[in-house]
Amino acid sequence: MIMFYIPDHYIETLINEDLQLMDVTTLSMGIEDLPGRLTCYPKRECVIAGVEEAACIFTKIGAEAEIMIPSGRRVEEGKICLAVVGTAGMLHAGWKVAQNVMEYASGIATRTAEMVRNARAVKPDIKIAVTRKHFPGAKALSLKAALAGGASIHRLGLSDSILAFEQHRVFAGTDDDFLSLIPAMAREFPEKKIAVETDSPEEGLSFVRAGAHVVQCERFTFEELAEFVSAAKQLNPSLEISAAGGINASNAAEYAATGVDFLVTSWIYFGKPEDVKVRMTCERYEGEREKVLKFSSGHYNTVQCNG
Repeated sequence: MIMFYIPDHYIETLINEDLQLMDVTTLSMGIEDLPGRLTCYPKRECVIAGVEEAACIFTKIGAEAEIMIPSGRRVEEGKICLAVVGTAGMLHAGWKVAQNVMEYASGIATRTAEMVRNARAVKPDIKIAVTRKHFPGAKALSLKAALAGGASIHRLGLSDSILAFEQHRVFAGTDDDFLSLIPAMAREFPEKKIAVETDSPEEGLSFVRAGAHVVQCERFTFEELAEFVSAAKQLNPSLEISAAGGINASNAAEYAATGVDFLVTSWIYFGKPEDVKVRMTCERYEGEREKVLKFSSGHYNTVQCNG
């Protein structure tokens, strides 16, 4: 299971977006107190993600949830990954929110896993690094889903790492003025690497000579990138080189073949969600109704959310 902190208030915000005090359908039908169970499973093989957050959604509402398969596992079609017991009111209050979380997160995780697999078939040690170009407000779920698919995180935010773009360099004066800043930037934050983005092989080599630790190559051709890697590594064998811009699962192998150290991408965020099926059943008992039901596998353990 991936250790990734998502605070309770975020889970509560997701619930409130849909529930908004009460569910008038279950109330109007008079079914809110009937005991039931809910199971979730993918409709095709995928890398499942968002299971822990979905479980916390149900737990917050008062149901009990068991994670059958944690985020980051490849799951075959029809395999139950989350099971929940509670009243019909609880199950319906969390149903659609939890399903949305799992579907969108699993879509990201599955696309990420495909890209990682394709790139590593050519260069086994290459990293796929995901950017902060996710949908606003969805950072935590998006990044955790990418990790579940086997990626690493490029940048968490502006305070995470130093990366100078052309938009920074226009404020530095001339090209030579910026080159003289690279050693100063390293002295200012001695524990951080200095990364610079370039769209020109010649400019990239000037950054290497000035002392940059990482050069991010924006939209180089495959030929340009391979030649740059060879020349730049001769200048500094410990230099890290990344490729960025338009990288996806279909071309990841070709980019990996150029010899870069990692691929920077936001492609994994944008695509169709996975289809996660939700099935509910009503469980009736003679005598007093029970909120928590027994399954054939035994009692379910309540998922503990963050405090």
